[in-house]
Amino acid sequence: MQDIVDKAREEVTSVGYEELKTPEEVDAAMKQNGTALVMVNSTCGCAGGVARPAAANAIHYDKRPEHLFTVFAGQDREATARAREYFEGYQPSSPSFAVLKDGKIQKMVERHEIESSEPHEVVNQLQDLFDEYCEEV
Repeated sequence: MQDIVDKAREEVTSVGYEELKTPEEVDAAMKQNGTALVMVNSTCGCAGGVARPAAANAIHYDKRPEHLFTVFAGQDREATARAREYFEGYQPSSPSFAVLKDGKIQKMVERHEIESSEPHEVVNQLQDLFDEYCEEV
């Protein structure tokens, strides 16, 4: 199982997401000003088949978050629980994506929106959120 977890982590971090493994790392990340995309990673099929490819491709866009973070549900439990405290109004969901501005939740793409989609559909959802909440880089 560790091989699968390591590969799933690497798929996200290799494209520029910073992995947050402790509650303290989550708090420090959420204190940063600006927009952030937090991917809640997992080992389920829709994470590997849809969410991680979408995470990698959505960020190749004119508007995108200033910060890219990831927590791993089921692996880094305390960090994931702390991140979910920032996702006020949303139920725990993995995989999922949260768009935050100055540490405040703006919108989420939840598992039920991911598992029934193709990667390009989730990319489009994320880029629509980037258009709404992010600046051009």
